[in-house]
Amino acid sequence: MNSIMTKLKSKDFLVATLFLQVTIYAMLFFDVPIARQVIGFIYFTFVPGFIIVKLLKLNELDGLETVLFSVGFSVAFLMLAGLLINEVCPLFGVTRPLSFLPLTIILNGLILIGGVLAYLRNDGTKLWKTITFRLHPIALFLIGLPVLSVIGSIWANAYNNNSILLFMIIVTSLLFVIAVASKKLLPPKLYSIAVLVIALSLLYHCALVSNYITSFGSDVPREYFIFRITQENAYWIPTNPYEDITYGRAHSMLSITILPTIYSNLLNMDPTWVFKILYPLIFSLVPLGLYKIWKGGFGSKRALISTFFFMSNAIFYTEILGLNKQMIGELFFVLLLLTILNKKLKPINKMACFIVFSVALVVSHYALAEIFIFFVSLALVLLVVMKRPSRNLTISMTIFFFVVMFSWYIYTSGSAVFDNIISYGKYVYNSLGDFFNLASRQPEVLRGLGLESPPTIWNAISRGFAYVTEFLIIVGFIGLITKRRKIHLDRNFFVFNQIAILFLALLILVPGLASTMNMTRFYHVLLFFFAPLCVIGAEFLVRLISKRESKLWASILLLLVLVPYFLFQTGFAYEVTGSDSWSVPLSKHRMNPYRLRRLLGYVDGRDVFSTQWVLNSVDIQNTSIYADISSRNNMLLPYGGLPLEDVIVLSNATNVAEKGTVYLSRLNVIDDIIVGALHVWNKSELSFLNDMNLIYTNGGSEIYRNMDMNQN
Repeated sequence: MNSIMTKLKSKDFLVATLFLQVTIYAMLFFDVPIARQVIGFIYFTFVPGFIIVKLLKLNELDGLETVLFSVGFSVAFLMLAGLLINEVCPLFGVTRPLSFLPLTIILNGLILIGGVLAYLRNDGTKLWKTITFRLHPIALFLIGLPVLSVIGSIWANAYNNNSILLFMIIVTSLLFVIAVASKKLLPPKLYSIAVLVIALSLLYHCALVSNYITSFGSDVPREYFIFRITQENAYWIPTNPYEDITYGRAHSMLSITILPTIYSNLLNMDPTWVFKILYPLIFSLVPLGLYKIWKGGFGSKRALISTFFFMSNAIFYTEILGLNKQMIGELFFVLLLLTILNKKLKPINKMACFIVFSVALVVSHYALAEIFIFFVSLALVLLVVMKRPSRNLTISMTIFFFVVMFSWYIYTSGSAVFDNIISYGKYVYNSLGDFFNLASRQPEVLRGLGLESPPTIWNAISRGFAYVTEFLIIVGFIGLITKRRKIHLDRNFFVFNQIAILFLALLILVPGLASTMNMTRFYHVLLFFFAPLCVIGAEFLVRLISKRESKLWASILLLLVLVPYFLFQTGFAYEVTGSDSWSVPLSKHRMNPYRLRRLLGYVDGRDVFSTQWVLNSVDIQNTSIYADISSRNNMLLPYGGLPLEDVIVLSNATNVAEKGTVYLSRLNVIDDIIVGALHVWNKSELSFLNDMNLIYTNGGSEIYRNMDMNQN
């Protein structure tokens, strides 16, 4: 009787798969607004991976792990299946393999085949578990937090009013306080939901503050440019279409070429919103995965506090938002850690997961792949030296990752990534001569060590709280080393912590090493291992003073440190005090224009319109385009599709060619700032504009051309 019921439930799984297929075909071909985007995203980002989980019979996974692995497998499936479609379809005469029709038919066909195989492979176990859901009263409060963030961002963008966002940040702080103070008000079973909603709220409060991509000083303009090439061709070119190595290394990443093309074409979604909505949604699972890792080693409450600390760091919701390939890469980095640290997985299942996530990480982000191979290789060596080899991390895993990584980086995009690794190695080697020169380190390194003077009293206070977190991390590490804390920590994770400390020391000591990816991004990744040490450090410090009520006083200490740290990192404290701020969503209405538009890459709609006018009305192939650094990087590259080398940088001594067009953005026209290669000028210093025709203006951006030229 039980076998009959199980088989019926297996048939339910197959029927559900077929129903989803019919539904998604209807949504895609009839182009049902909103439903196509929402249901389509959920379908393609969860269902393929869930089927793979069932195919591999990963019954050892709990509910949260099933969700994380399903999304990871789905994203990997889209990239790798997309690569297969890209390479095979042209052999059958399909010149645009990544267009809507081939993607829809082949991807859905593969998903259907997977569903049938999962049904046939079923040996009597349930293909899904019955889930009972009971709405907790505070769950409504939690769900409302991301909604508040989205509304607040739209409100701030439309009316320059940040009151809703300020309220959202206060509510987030109160949520954290409630979680730490009372298990009754926020039960541990809701911690994972709390982590997810806080992550979404922080990410969207920055991502949605503009209708256009905002670089936050990162690589997203170049990523967007590379993405649009793939989308417009509906084909990914394995070789580098440009000689510049910086284009080549980005072009070799499927996370910003094939993956966003699939999402955009299948969901009929504007490319800008793919990066601004979908990628942050996927990235929000990274802290959720870290919470799961830390919960196993440190307990649920410590894991929650650690995750809040990780998310509080401003890099999480600013700089990383300008690095879409890193957002996807971090998901697989965390899933690889989950795979290695999961003791319940059978060896064959562990290896299968490791293989898929390793390949996905390699094709998602080169720097994270290099960091990962450094960690696992050194961990393997340390475990062997200590004569305590691990069954969870084997030499075959390490060799596989190494071979896949260097094979992909050598044989794609003209080995641009491999050449980049070599050039960075030479750069670091040549910098060793400045070992004893502190000025050779990045400013962020000196700032982190307290060797840079803060510009204001509020910056000094902010750094004070940051230094306290650093101090607690060091104390926590000492506590683990001396075994003063009775924590059942996985040996592999403990070794990873030791390697993380060594890596941090190298970043500080070796000149030039931190600048290979930026110290802020390195520290963000190292928090994967350091964040729990901050909590352990607080507990260890309190126990040194008094053993009575140590947990209570440790919680109070952490609240006194992390809540102000969060308020300063988000820019809340700077905004309410009216002091200098770097927060785009909270302070863009009063921020220095150079910082806002040049350094943080905030784009005005009028600049995008003028860029599109240039694209449609100017013969770009036979015309020299002139613009300042800001316009070239933030407008003409992503929205005009003009490579950086095709735009001549303006200066006060520019001699415009006979067939020359000068592009000026809002920063140039309204804010009167011209950003040259080495200097900054006022627009009035560009005297050659007096001899040119103003052929386009929209009240913010202007375009000039020589008088003797005929308008196209």
